[in-house]
Amino acid sequence: MNVYAASGEEIEPVMISALEHYSYCPRQCALIHLEQTFDENIYTLKGHIAHERVDQAIVRNEDDIRVERGLPLWSRQLGLTGKADVVEFHNNVPYPVEYKLGKQRKWQYEAIQVCAQALCLEEMTGYAVPSGAIYYCSSRTRREIDFDMQLREKVVEVAEAVRALLTSMTLPPGVNDQRCEKCSLIESCMQKKVHNANERDIEYALCDQRAGVPAP
Repeated sequence: MNVYAASGEEIEPVMISALEHYSYCPRQCALIHLEQTFDENIYTLKGHIAHERVDQAIVRNEDDIRVERGLPLWSRQLGLTGKADVVEFHNNVPYPVEYKLGKQRKWQYEAIQVCAQALCLEEMTGYAVPSGAIYYCSSRTRREIDFDMQLREKVVEVAEAVRALLTSMTLPPGVNDQRCEKCSLIESCMQKKVHNANERDIEYALCDQRAGVPAP
């Protein structure tokens, strides 16, 4: 898919999944989408199992509702591309459903991802998409998401931030909070932090040596 900026310059489309990664942690987003780093842990493995069914491209009718699984998505206006786990069509109106591991929770970055899917579907189908849902596999419950103006604006804001991050080719600084506990990239993330710190120490030592500062 060709995407063009307002200047007419062709730009690389951003993966919809990157919006969730960036909203959770910009450094995680850069590690995955900029440095192509991906490590497995128990949570990612369970996530793969949860997505096995919905990742297969299938169209079927369920209770008079057309259901499409693994539906490719795109938006030229926002420069986004990706794939929806499930899209239900209620009288031709799309209703995206994103599958997530675990129990129901109220994390905004998950809502940003499914709202981005909705904006793609609006552009693709011409129908307004007022709401969608996140399905939590462990609790087998749905959390309905209303795509209000505030959430739509947040999607645009994050999409622009992700594009700027990927264009900068810069790895953001790491964090050290509760987000790190279940992050599959924590080892790769920490290794890069240590490596960068060691490089800085070497640079400082060389500068001191050139300036004639004695070593401690």
